[in-house]
Amino acid sequence: MAAPRETEDYIEEEEGDVFIDSGDVFAEVPDDGDHPMDQDEEEGGLPSEDRDVEDNSLQHFTNHDEPVFAISCHPTEPLAVSGGQDDLGYIWDITDGEVIVKLTGHTDSVCSATFSADGQMVATGGMDGKVRIWRRVGTEKFKNWEFLTELQGPDEVMWLRWHPRGTVLLAGSNDSTVWLWQLPSGNTMQVFAGHSGPVQCGEFTPDGKRIVTACADGTLMCWDPRSPTPVFKLSPQDARFDLENITSLAINSSSTLAVVGGTSGSVRVVSLSKGEVVGALGGHAEGESVEAVQFVDLAGAGSGPGVVVTGGTDGKACVWDLTTMRLRATLEHKDAITSLLAHPAPKSHLIVSASADKTLRTWDARTGALVKEHTGHHGPILSASLGLQGSVVVSGGDDSACLVFTTEVDDSEPYSI
Repeated sequence: MAAPRETEDYIEEEEGDVFIDSGDVFAEVPDDGDHPMDQDEEEGGLPSEDRDVEDNSLQHFTNHDEPVFAISCHPTEPLAVSGGQDDLGYIWDITDGEVIVKLTGHTDSVCSATFSADGQMVATGGMDGKVRIWRRVGTEKFKNWEFLTELQGPDEVMWLRWHPRGTVLLAGSNDSTVWLWQLPSGNTMQVFAGHSGPVQCGEFTPDGKRIVTACADGTLMCWDPRSPTPVFKLSPQDARFDLENITSLAINSSSTLAVVGGTSGSVRVVSLSKGEVVGALGGHAEGESVEAVQFVDLAGAGSGPGVVVTGGTDGKACVWDLTTMRLRATLEHKDAITSLLAHPAPKSHLIVSASADKTLRTWDARTGALVKEHTGHHGPILSASLGLQGSVVVSGGDDSACLVFTTEVDDSEPYSI
């Protein structure tokens, strides 16, 4: 399938190879069971710890009846979109918990929910294979939204990603395919086939020129959005690339490096211009899955190899300097790390980790120092997103609640809009 001409505005020709430095950080956290607050057990102590947990959140959103699998903050407004096991999504106001619109139409869990880069559209993806699109209408502070269209094709949606500069939507499926649509028309631009297992992660490069996907069979593929043929493919048969099941992926801001983690506990740094492995990172326990990878711009310049954080089910987030390929710091939770979020400039040295230990933590990636712990959930945290230029973090939990926290300890007063 050929891509429509309208995509040329934000999918440009690549201008030669770029030298790529390597570096990465990944974090992973083991799963933690939920203990009811009123449960009284003689052994273990967790129930009493749960009763004593401090809730330092600013706002609760409790409309979901079951675990919240997905959450995304609006790029500029005080809004979040969440999706859960109750087959529902909501757009809601993070300042007062008010429901802006209830997103219906799914017949199975909503596992992905995300705003477009310009904040004018919302996409939800479900285990029912549906991708449903809503669009803002009017000019009244993003209060009015309408259902636009339903996209079909995938068997079960694993994740959704909007193009960084256009209304193009990417979806990974458990049937080994990756789908690309143009909005608002809903036209299918491309179906990428080549994986042989569930496509568990995928990203546009920040420059919008390439797509990188990875799957449960341990294969990584790089695509030109206009072609169904991969630019390159790395598989477990390639030198130094055996990660078993690939579970996490991140791309640096200059679109030259991808860092991928797998169930073996290993991490690989891949040059996107050369199509080869240029580094291998340890730090995580063998056999502990790497569940999150996030680049951090410590220099604030957005160039160079930079720093990467990897998070795993071993509860560790490892901060790596990609210039030296050395471990800078290890950040620790009591259970698996489920998400890593990089704070935008001017505080790009901050990173937020979410964990199955029911907490989120803000860290200074330069030193590994803990800046603030965010507590209030009574079950593992399954999703998280930064909002309002990084001043707040919004989380979704296995306890069916969404909570809003300030990211820094000195933000003691309510944030202003």
